[in-house]
Amino acid sequence: MNTELLGVLAVFLISILLAIPLGRYVARVYLGERTLLDPVFGPVERLFFRLSGIDSSREMTWQEHLKAMLSINFVWFLLTMFVLMNMAWLPLNPDENPSMTPDLAFNTAISFVVNCNLQHYSGESGLSYLGQLTLMFLHFVSAATGMAAAVVVFNSLRERQTNHMGNFWNYFVKSTTRILLPIATVVAIIFTFDGMPMTFEGKDTMLNLEGDTVQVSRGPVATFIAIKHLGTNGGGFYGANSAHPLENTSYLTNSVELIAQFIIPLAMIFGLGFFLRRRKFSLMIFGVMTLGFLLLVIPNIVFEMQGNPAISA
Repeated sequence: MNTELLGVLAVFLISILLAIPLGRYVARVYLGERTLLDPVFGPVERLFFRLSGIDSSREMTWQEHLKAMLSINFVWFLLTMFVLMNMAWLPLNPDENPSMTPDLAFNTAISFVVNCNLQHYSGESGLSYLGQLTLMFLHFVSAATGMAAAVVVFNSLRERQTNHMGNFWNYFVKSTTRILLPIATVVAIIFTFDGMPMTFEGKDTMLNLEGDTVQVSRGPVATFIAIKHLGTNGGGFYGANSAHPLENTSYLTNSVELIAQFIIPLAMIFGLGFFLRRRKFSLMIFGVMTLGFLLLVIPNIVFEMQGNPAISA
C-alpha cells in the first residue's frame, strides 16, 4: 500500500515538474515570442491562415472572440452529426458498426464539442474508425477552444481596454499545433510501445485469462487516448474507458494518463504567471487549486485503503 501512496505522490510531483517549464513555453507561444517549434509549425500556420483568409495578427474585441468561438464550433457540430449519422456507408468501418440515430448523434456531437464527452454508446460497437477519428478531432479542438478562451482572459487581466484582447484564431491554432499536437504525439508513442492498439484493422481473436477465445475490437486507440487525457476529455475509445485493458495496458500507461490530465491545467496556471509577469499571482491560484485537490484526494485514498467489504466478503 505504501508503494501505491508513492505512486500517487510521484504522479503529482512529476506533473508539477513538467508543468512549470511547459507553462513558460505556453506563455512564450501566446505572447508571440520565438520558440523551438517555430521552424516546424510556423510555415504550416501561415499557410493555413493564408488559405482561410484569416488575419491572425488583427486585434479582436471580446464580441468578435465570442462570435469566432461559437461559429467554428457550430461547424464542428454539423460535421460530427453528419459523420455519426452516416457511419454505416462511410469508409473506415471494418467491423460494420451501424450509424447512430439522430438523437444519439445529437447528444454525442454536442457533448464532445463542448468538452463534456457524455457517452450513451460503447465505442467498440457504436462507432466506426471514422467516427472515432471525428471524436478524436473534437478532443483537440474543444481543448484548444478552452485554451484560446483562457488566453483572452489572460489579456483581460493585462490590458485596461477590451479592444486589445488578442486574436482568437491565432490562439486557437497555436494551442493545437504548438502545444496539444506535439505532446499528444509523444504520449501516443509511449502508449503504442506499451501495447495499446494502433491500427485500422478490424476485430481480432484473443485469448482471455479464463482461456477462452474472444473477439476484441481494435483501432487507433493510442492516439485517441493520448489526446483524451491531455485535453481533459472524458470520452474514451471503449465503453469501459480506462478500465478496459486495451485502453490502459499497464501501470506505466495509467501513470502517463494521469500526468497528461494534470499537465495542461497546471501549465496554464503557471503560464498565466509568466504571461502577466506576476508569478506570485499564479502561485496563489495554484495553491488554492492544490488545497482543493488534496481535500478531495486524501479522503478518497483513506477510504480506498480500507477496502470494499462487498468485494472482500
